[in-house]
Amino acid sequence: MTIARHGSGPGAAVRALASQIHPVFMLPPVASSVFGAALSGRFDVALALLHATATFFALYTAHVKDGYVDFYGRDEDDDHPLTARGCRVAMTLSTVAFAGCLAAIWLVVGPLAAAITLPGWIIGYLHAPQFDMNPVTATVGYPSGIALALLGGFYVQVETLTPAVLAFAGVFLTILSGIKVIDDAQDYEYDRSIDKRTVAVVVGQRSARRFAFGLMIAGLGGVVAFAAVAVFPPSAVLAAVAFGVVALLAARADPEIATMLLIRGSYVFLAILVVAVWVEPLSAV
Repeated sequence: MTIARHGSGPGAAVRALASQIHPVFMLPPVASSVFGAALSGRFDVALALLHATATFFALYTAHVKDGYVDFYGRDEDDDHPLTARGCRVAMTLSTVAFAGCLAAIWLVVGPLAAAITLPGWIIGYLHAPQFDMNPVTATVGYPSGIALALLGGFYVQVETLTPAVLAFAGVFLTILSGIKVIDDAQDYEYDRSIDKRTVAVVVGQRSARRFAFGLMIAGLGGVVAFAAVAVFPPSAVLAAVAFGVVALLAARADPEIATMLLIRGSYVFLAILVVAVWVEPLSAV
């Protein structure tokens, strides 16, 4: 059974399978899962790792499926490291691994924890070619996965959801949806050619850009508002300021550079929020 398109043997197969691990896009959801655990105030390491692992395999499935559709279905990519059969094998293995994690979450925590975790895999598997053809699901799919990872990481620790974690998930969903609109605008011409209805294709590039930055401003405003009413730690405002600076720089850049800046800015945003959450309890001691 041939898995790799380039090379042969176990080494080539392993390299082809490993090529579907994309840290830039996989790190935020996995980090959000861990952030959710940290936000709970409990942080059982085993449970945090279990949920983060489930999130990883859901993302891996999404990346393999997306690459399979783009190369073998749409002829969008020039190359792909996996054969068509290799893609199916990779998706099967990652789905089985995800199912194992999901079963463990059900047994150790409960069915509601599993119910919050499962949609992450569904969103990933259906992203291409189903969800990415609609402006709403193409925009909120990945951000929804991150928000769900945050909620799931929190829930497996304490078996409840609080206003604070719901607020964090809402802020992440709003800001990251704005970034996704900018990201999709990079492929405006190609998307139009295949009737892929992203926000930029539907409303035009200029309106899409205004809409995207409007979402980001709304999300940052939410951080400040939630900090003002003590839902977020006061130091969370620093995260909004840091990301706001990045967003100002990105507003003057083309879609490719803007996406690069905003994605990295989102890492800084999340990192400062993590520090804010960890430091807040210590400041009361």
